[in-house]
Amino acid sequence: MGTVMRKTVLMLTAAAVIHLTASQSARAADLGGRVYAPAPAYVLPQVQYRWTGCYVGGNIGGAWSNVDLSVVSGANFSATNSGFAGGGQIGCDYNWNGTLWVVGIRNMLDATSLSNRTNISAVPFTGAVDSGTHWFDTLTARGGYLVQSNVLLYAQGGAAWTNTNITFLTGSGAQVGEASNDRTGWTVGAGVEWMFAPQWSLFAEYNFMGFGTQSASFTGCGGTCVVNANANANVQNVLAGVNYKFNF
Repeated sequence: MGTVMRKTVLMLTAAAVIHLTASQSARAADLGGRVYAPAPAYVLPQVQYRWTGCYVGGNIGGAWSNVDLSVVSGANFSATNSGFAGGGQIGCDYNWNGTLWVVGIRNMLDATSLSNRTNISAVPFTGAVDSGTHWFDTLTARGGYLVQSNVLLYAQGGAAWTNTNITFLTGSGAQVGEASNDRTGWTVGAGVEWMFAPQWSLFAEYNFMGFGTQSASFTGCGGTCVVNANANANVQNVLAGVNYKFNF
């Protein structure tokens, strides 16, 4: 009876071992054939460009000035000069209710190297006219449209101020008259601004500034008469610049 029990126990143990081994092999086969889905690709977060806020920046470019001079006797002359312009700007923008429209206000102050001499040979004045523009300041409102989330096309307009000096000289170089003062005028322009980083942008623009007529009276005709002259001046510029934005 003991021998039979031992055989029975051994047979049951062997059967259990065989069953366990077969189960582990089947499970390993199942694991080896299972297909796992690939991990999702990493997507960089989208950059958010915010136009609402204030900014400061600098600019550099070129400027052109045209002075139309008329003398009461009927003589008319025109002087055109060009030079460097550069300075800084400060302003604020507002992205209108999250739409594609941006409105704002800006003040820009630039120094210039505009100067020119025009020789005149006509009665009652023979000599030369020197004209120079030393700086201009513009305060403008602007409105623009976002052609992309970081690219703004805009137009602007407002008030302008400048210091223009017009000097009348005799043929020997002696000064006989001057029209020099700070002038108030108007300006219009257009440009494009590209926000290349969340708080940094580059812009390029064109502006026209008109400053009206300046008048001067001086001695002509070899010292025997008074010459009355009118000078109409305007300034144009093309600028490129950079802004740093303080977003709200």
